[in-house]
Amino acid sequence: MKKPYLTIKENGEATIEIKKSEFICSLARTETEEEARAFIDEIKTKHRKATHNCFAYMIGLNDEIQRESDNGEPSGTAGVPILEVLKNLELHNVTAVVTRYFGGIKLGAGGLIRAYSNATSNAIEHVGVVRKVVQTELSLKVSYSAWGKLQNYLENNQVNVSDTVFMTDVTAVVYVDTPEVESFTATIIDLMNGQVEVEEGQEKYVEVPYELYK
Repeated sequence: MKKPYLTIKENGEATIEIKKSEFICSLARTETEEEARAFIDEIKTKHRKATHNCFAYMIGLNDEIQRESDNGEPSGTAGVPILEVLKNLELHNVTAVVTRYFGGIKLGAGGLIRAYSNATSNAIEHVGVVRKVVQTELSLKVSYSAWGKLQNYLENNQVNVSDTVFMTDVTAVVYVDTPEVESFTATIIDLMNGQVEVEEGQEKYVEVPYELYK
């Protein structure tokens, strides 16, 4: 059964500077390990002159695959902090690569951990997060005379309407959170006094805004 999960809103990057070292965190949605590796290679090629290209990724809705690399930084000071940010924010199917251009001032183990962690969380906040929820398609067919009543209900309750078809009747194609399909259908039938045809369609993931820091 499909389940809701959090992921980044879009691919992107953000940069922070700490004691003259530049930390660039690049983020991408990746649904397979092959996609994650390809993205890491892309960033390594782009920043081939960088001192380090450290990374971490989480693949699978149950985090089946978790990988990290310090890429030359002291053990445990880069890859693990990046991975921990992804885990703590409960993000799935995300790869983060933090590129470091060394500025000449050593940060020490604690400073490196904070730098890689902050670079990652800063980039995630910059690109944003979405919640992917499972919704089911429903087709609601009513007469033209009843359409105004149904339309008002859908608009007032912010129901996700993907299409409206005007033929001999009016059909509104909506998406409803799958666990709420039964109660939503009952509400619509009651609202329209039974003068509505409801046809259930496919499930799909739909992205909804998510506020990371509430």
